[in-house]
Amino acid sequence: MDLIQKAFWFLIAIGILVPIHEWGHYRVARACGVKVLRFSVGFGRVLWSRVGRGGTEWAISAVPLGGYVRMLGMGDEPVAPHERDVAFKHRPVGQRAAILIAGPAANWLLAILLFALVAWLGSEQPKALLGTPPAASLAESAGLHAGDWVRAVSSDGQQWEDVASMTEVQSAIGRAMALGEGLHLSVSDTQGHGSRSLRLETERLAGRAPEPRLFNKIGLVPLAEPVVSHVVDGGAGAAAGLRAGDRVLSIDGQVVPDAGFLRDAIRRAHDGEQPRALALRVERGGQVVELAATPRLVDDGGGQRVARLEIGIGSPPQTVTVSYGFTDGLGHGIQQSWDMAVTTVKLIGRILVGEASVKNFSGPLTIADYAGKSAQAGLSPFLDFLATISMSLAVLNLLPLPMLDGGHLMYYLFEGLSGRPVSEWWQQKLQTAGFLILMLMLALALSNDVARLAG
Repeated sequence: MDLIQKAFWFLIAIGILVPIHEWGHYRVARACGVKVLRFSVGFGRVLWSRVGRGGTEWAISAVPLGGYVRMLGMGDEPVAPHERDVAFKHRPVGQRAAILIAGPAANWLLAILLFALVAWLGSEQPKALLGTPPAASLAESAGLHAGDWVRAVSSDGQQWEDVASMTEVQSAIGRAMALGEGLHLSVSDTQGHGSRSLRLETERLAGRAPEPRLFNKIGLVPLAEPVVSHVVDGGAGAAAGLRAGDRVLSIDGQVVPDAGFLRDAIRRAHDGEQPRALALRVERGGQVVELAATPRLVDDGGGQRVARLEIGIGSPPQTVTVSYGFTDGLGHGIQQSWDMAVTTVKLIGRILVGEASVKNFSGPLTIADYAGKSAQAGLSPFLDFLATISMSLAVLNLLPLPMLDGGHLMYYLFEGLSGRPVSEWWQQKLQTAGFLILMLMLALALSNDVARLAG
């Protein structure tokens, strides 16, 4: 997907989520009797506007990366005596707080509804059938094997949560890593018979930013047939004579049960800096073909050398249709949004105390990339992406930083407890500090974006 398409879907996402946030501020402001001067989608020069009921100017502005609601009495401008009752700064502190909370609350409500909508629509997701885990991975250490079917997860081994797909298992792993906890898995065999519980030591990877090497360390791979899906032109696999559609029966005399086993065997086919030739038996068009292949050594991105045949491995995994009824879907949306909020807050706390990597921060480039990919994947993935970003906006805006809604709520908390507002001198100093913190966070996020997109 090209940059123009990604930018388009990013702007679509912003064009939905930001007005919803501002609409929350607007509706509660009107309910509290505050005069709203302008509701703008976008920043900068006004391109189009009209005045509606109550004297509010509805506007579309030139920079489509946000929006704002301007209320009478929000700034330092004087308020005429006859308009004091409809000025924001002259309303009771409880009303002012409610107006600010309404923006993040609108994003939170939207996230719940979108998560629920995805649950109601249903989607095809990979079945939680596991392939052979890579050597030295958490999955191998836990005792997982090819054909294990994950049926439930638990943080403490006591209270279990059923999982319907590999997607839900991966979400549980992400939460456990963010919180620095281990994850218990309840698994059965491929037919659903028998049951045993295992523990993944995900706390060993606590706070690590998502990356390809990290998923290999975890080792939960979907069960797939050991079929060559594609061959890179000029690669080591092509030189060995491999073709798309070949089913690998054995490698160096060992029977290949699944794609995970084949991937791991190829990765380890080297002695130090020297690749090791592999003897392959493949099934092709009903015939067995003997091949010799010498992989190439590449850096895995973490300073380790691994062998590659430069082929795609694995048939599409089995899928299941995951859908919910109205009540269950709504409950799923509420639970998913709450889990995300708790995980995000705890992860931010771990980053601040140095227990999690700052690489967990993502910025607009990564968001645009995910917007494009999710839109390309279909309606449900894009709605899920919108719900995730909406929930992130809600949590971010509630952080107690000046310039954010949460920072202003801290001012009102002080005012409510002390009976006097925060002085203008302190507000200016805190605003400056808040601006610098936000710029630092943005610079960090953009740096992570560039590094992530550069591979």
